[in-house]
Amino acid sequence: MGNEIRRNMSLFPMSIVMKLTDLTARQIRYYEQHQLITPERSEGKQRIFSLNDIDRLLEIKDLIEQGVNLAGIKAIYQLKSDQEAQAVEEVIAKEEVSAVNRDLTDKELRDLLKAELFSGQTRDRISLIQGELSRFFH
Repeated sequence: MGNEIRRNMSLFPMSIVMKLTDLTARQIRYYEQHQLITPERSEGKQRIFSLNDIDRLLEIKDLIEQGVNLAGIKAIYQLKSDQEAQAVEEVIAKEEVSAVNRDLTDKELRDLLKAELFSGQTRDRISLIQGELSRFFH
């Protein structure tokens, strides 16, 4: 399992997250309500947090302690998200240009497909998934 997959695995209940972050349950629910975090839910509808969720809560806590308000925090995370999406699009575009000149190895194709899936953005172009995913199923 890759490190990023492990960091996204939802493992921690609210009580543990409260101890790790020194935040109250109300604060955590408030940040969720404002879509700063999106923890998974168990079958019993309890929140289950990942390591990435905990990291984000700690970042939010630090920003608030520095005097940044909620609107500022949302703007920061939106900017980060936009920059990451743009970086992924640039990588995909570069790989597509190089793919025109040669065939991709299976590993390169998997990496491109993974980047495309995680970015969630396939605007104004045909998805790689549509044409290349069939290579893995014989």
